[in-house]
Amino acid sequence: MDKIIAAFATVDGKTFVNRHFGDAEQYLIYEITPMEAQQLTIIRNTTEEEKTHADPNKAKSIGQLMKKRGVQVLVSKKFGANLNRMKKQYVCVLISNDYIEDSLKTIQQNFERITNEWQKGSERHFLNLKG
Repeated sequence: MDKIIAAFATVDGKTFVNRHFGDAEQYLIYEITPMEAQQLTIIRNTTEEEKTHADPNKAKSIGQLMKKRGVQVLVSKKFGANLNRMKKQYVCVLISNDYIEDSLKTIQQNFERITNEWQKGSERHFLNLKG
């Protein structure tokens, strides 16, 4: 793989949401290579609130939003119980940076690790880059 498409969970477009990935108000979508990162679009989170904890319908709705944009990687400070569902379709990356701009560098530095995880298909594990 020479590039990845990643979604960053945010409220304000600059910092990560302090709730689970699926609770973000919007997602910044980036195309990332080891050398550069380019923002492609912003997706508003139009999914309904969870009816129960780890609502599979919420995971499905988020998944549909991401799939339409070709997203392969989900990046957030927190993931909820739907993580096990989402990692079958996406590389889920747990990050400690508060600012999305800083996390772009972390994603680039771990590009090979992320692409290797992507290639595992439904047997993927989430990546903890909180280092």
